[in-house]
Amino acid sequence: MKIEQKNYLPSEGWKTVRNDRFDATGCNLVMVFGSKSLLEDNSLYGRIRESYPKAIILMNSTSGEILDTKVSDNSISLTAILFEKTILKTGSVKISDFVSSFDAGCALADQLDPVGLKNVLIISDGQMVNGSELVSGLQSRFPAKTLITGGMAGDGANFKSTRVGLNDSAAEGMIAAIGFYGSLQVTFGSIGGWDSFGPERAITKSKDNILYELDNKPALDIYKKYLGDQAKDLPGSGLFYPLSIRLKGTDDALVRTIIAVNEEEKSLTFAGNMPEGFYARLMKANAERLIDGSSEAAANSLQNTKPELALLISCVGRKLILDQRIEEEVEVIREVYGDKTAITGFYSYGEIAPSFNCFKSELHNQTMTITTFTEE
Repeated sequence: MKIEQKNYLPSEGWKTVRNDRFDATGCNLVMVFGSKSLLEDNSLYGRIRESYPKAIILMNSTSGEILDTKVSDNSISLTAILFEKTILKTGSVKISDFVSSFDAGCALADQLDPVGLKNVLIISDGQMVNGSELVSGLQSRFPAKTLITGGMAGDGANFKSTRVGLNDSAAEGMIAAIGFYGSLQVTFGSIGGWDSFGPERAITKSKDNILYELDNKPALDIYKKYLGDQAKDLPGSGLFYPLSIRLKGTDDALVRTIIAVNEEEKSLTFAGNMPEGFYARLMKANAERLIDGSSEAAANSLQNTKPELALLISCVGRKLILDQRIEEEVEVIREVYGDKTAITGFYSYGEIAPSFNCFKSELHNQTMTITTFTEE
């Protein structure tokens, strides 16, 4: 595996961060993560295509770009990879062509051959797609132990619209998939690091990812009570106070972040499903625990060797909480992997990975999720 990495800032232009000194025109995968405003320039794709004529080009908007140990805003991070022992296959769909995100996931999965599939990397529109249903649709078509990882595109802390592109300019409503086959080891790690507080309440009325009632009371009223003065800044302030949900009788919990509120219905819309019968509890951040969680996610991804490439997808909520300390959660990952691992990634509206030491992927919020790649 050979890797070239570049960073773009409007004030400085392109800067090469890593160059393994090879013919980059032979790269077969280019991952481009950038701010929505920069990706709205439709000429960007053409310029990248000229530099990497043979590559699959994956692009998406973010809530912050990760390259090496740097976290940037209003930039573009580009990682071009020459896989030497790996075969790549792709699929894409537009959410408006389907009745549900589940159906979109099924159609996307049908575009990839399940035989010999090592990993499915999913990058989805972060506003128009129900991530939980998308993952369920994918899983319904793949063998049980298929590793599905990825995340939802971002738009800063604006929650207005996001962009995804696969071999084309990035656009709204797109979902992209890349299948990895061949002599490739793919591992993952996914950890949160949030603390729960307050009483646990039953989800008594919901539909998909819309929460109407907790303990038979309007969900928005309960949420506003806890947020106090910060309630006026919803949905953005909700990033600081996600909900942990679990099925009664289990200890396994998922974290859900608000992406929209409806004052008339007194409801909350989340990035993933909020099933009736589950129990929900508010969460708050502890900076040290968030950073430790990132280190733990990296450690969990380690197997026999240090990875050649690590793709980090972390939540915008973590970025807002850590603020000036944000690069610390990337630096601790570098400490785990050492200097040779190439690191790229972005801050998202949702992370996709297995959880609870099993191969069943879920949509997560507020986690650091890592996918690593090493050619055998």
